Amino acid sequence: MYIYKNSSRTQYSRRKMFIRYLVFFLGICINSFGIVLITKGMLGTSQISSLPYVVSLKFSNISFGLATFVMNVVFLIIQVGLMKWRVNFSHLLQLPVSLAFGVLIDISMNLTSFLNPISLISRLITLVVGCVILGLGISIEVSPKVVTVPGEGVVYAISNVKKIKFGTVKLFFDITMVISGIILSIIFFSKIKGIGIGTIVSAMLVGKVVNFFDDKLKNIYNVMHT
Repeated sequence: MYIYKNSSRTQYSRRKMFIRYLVFFLGICINSFGIVLITKGMLGTSQISSLPYVVSLKFSNISFGLATFVMNVVFLIIQVGLMKWRVNFSHLLQLPVSLAFGVLIDISMNLTSFLNPISLISRLITLVVGCVILGLGISIEVSPKVVTVPGEGVVYAISNVKKIKFGTVKLFFDITMVISGIILSIIFFSKIKGIGIGTIVSAMLVGKVVNFFDDKLKNIYNVMHT
């Protein structure tokens, strides 16, 4: 009887873990679509996507998704370096997650190839819808607590090693990404491309959307951890 109960609990635990990974994957799918919509608004991409998007604008053989994947691999290497090259399972998981995320961005770009808003109103609507979708995706992605994406992982690593608050590191990290994108854009095009008011709007709005969905969906999220 004890062996049977223990086996049942193990199967239940595995099933719950599978669901959590499934929810995480759903989150990054939604994330990729949200980032692409923000970008399609033509008012500036999200802050963390600034650098890879500028690179993809310059080099036609490098897609937005590929540039994002390479950037995330760099973030992963920085994480491991900060942790004195102590690699654990969560670090290893970030590699396929980064690859999947890059592929999903390219898929979303292809699916929305028809979307080219021209008027300011249509661009603003696309931007805001993208921010809402990205906020929902982040809320869903974080809720299972199974994998930290490289962009967040590197911030956690810096915060832990340097003993600085996560929010403070995150703020400076995002600012650094945007400034790097601007500098690269000026080097490539002699003007700012891919970064604009939409970048600022997404930085201000997405966090609030995440908090909104965290609050509204918390009872659903709690089911995964009970």
